[in-house]
Amino acid sequence: MEQALRIPPVSVYAETTPNPLSLRFVATRVLLPEGRMMEFRTAEEAEGLSPLAAHVFNLPFVQGVFISNNFITVTRNEVVTWDLVQLELREYIQEFLRQDGRVVNAEAPTQVVQEAAVRAASHTPASTPEEVRIVEVLDEYVRPAVEADGGHIAFHTFREGVVTVRLQGSCSGCPSSMVTLKGGIENLLKQMVPGVREVVAEEL
Repeated sequence: MEQALRIPPVSVYAETTPNPLSLRFVATRVLLPEGRMMEFRTAEEAEGLSPLAAHVFNLPFVQGVFISNNFITVTRNEVVTWDLVQLELREYIQEFLRQDGRVVNAEAPTQVVQEAAVRAASHTPASTPEEVRIVEVLDEYVRPAVEADGGHIAFHTFREGVVTVRLQGSCSGCPSSMVTLKGGIENLLKQMVPGVREVVAEEL
């Protein structure tokens, strides 16, 4: 009874993303504090750190898990289609949050937590006025839309006019993300930050 009282009621609903292999599952409670993210590309990375992610990786079609704020983005392989597994996966996540509720293992070793944070790192610290402006533009104009699609974008480097960003969650491997990157984000940064001539995605 005590454990049940500690876990707040929660419901989960699914949203499509621009990436046909990724779905965004939104919970009615916060999963990670604002600004924190976790990305797992294998079950081994999640083991011992995120009971929620490890639980999701028990399903054979899961290839990636990204957790931020109140949502978890799941990337599947091409063996199945979402119409076959979407409902099952939504209920699977919802039941876990209702019965267990642990997103992060409180006893996880510090090094393991740090490694997960690096995988889902936010912006590289800005060291020049141009980099500060790039981060401001990404946070104000780009990041909200990307997170609404179940993904994340972070500034990585700015060298010789080329901005390198990290794409995670549903954005990673998404066919349309490169179109958005070149046609939208690149044009925006060129207009708003002097010296920017190209935007590329870091190869993970």
